[in-house]
Amino acid sequence: MTTIIIEDEKPAARLLQRKLQKLAIEVGVMLHSVEEAIEWFSNNEHPDLIFLDIQLSDGLSFEIFEHFASLHETINSAVIFTTAYDEYALRAFKLNSVDYLLKPIDEDDLEIAVSKFKSRLPKQELVQFDFEQIKKMLSNPFEKTFKKRFTVKIGQLLKVIIVEEIECFYSENKGTYIHTFDNRDYLVDCTLEILEQELDESNFFRVSRKFIISLKAIKEIVVHSNSRLKIILPTYKEDEVIVSREKVSDFKAWIG
Repeated sequence: MTTIIIEDEKPAARLLQRKLQKLAIEVGVMLHSVEEAIEWFSNNEHPDLIFLDIQLSDGLSFEIFEHFASLHETINSAVIFTTAYDEYALRAFKLNSVDYLLKPIDEDDLEIAVSKFKSRLPKQELVQFDFEQIKKMLSNPFEKTFKKRFTVKIGQLLKVIIVEEIECFYSENKGTYIHTFDNRDYLVDCTLEILEQELDESNFFRVSRKFIISLKAIKEIVVHSNSRLKIILPTYKEDEVIVSREKVSDFKAWIG
């Protein structure tokens, strides 16, 4: 079974790829834009299954299908959409019998979607998408929503922390923690991988396996060993915050 992922956020694409590998599904290709996808489909045999994000960096993923429809051609692949949209928007998929996974993608939901796809083999019925109907229901605004606050438990009490108060997130001893500007730490019930999907990437960046930092929390950036960077934060001092070597280029682009 040949499978590809079309997703403009590379960390999200890699995370989905790892989850599919656990289900013994190898992803042959990862594409990141409408333009790149059109080019690839024009020159390659179509895969059995596509995991397709809706909003890509240069437009809506529907434009890929519309391009080939305008040439009286068809993409001969089954599609599972991946989306971060709210419940109202998801009505569009239910009404049009479109398979979808809600971000952040749950491994159990992914397994169910893959099993559903496999049950249709060898004769995979291709869905004829009503693009206009879907776009109408997903319209205005066509934007992803990001996490604005976190609820943490302190003893028998619950505390709400807004993202503007957060200096960084870090993992330690199999737990994930929030560190705030007032130098306090709180345990949260999710992983850094999930946080990557939930946080606004214009304000937060995952610099390494251990840390996600806030842009406004950067006090100093120091050149470190092996082409890495060291980040000085206002109050977090428990460990060095190092931008891993493979992240340095993306980090520099992020800070502008």
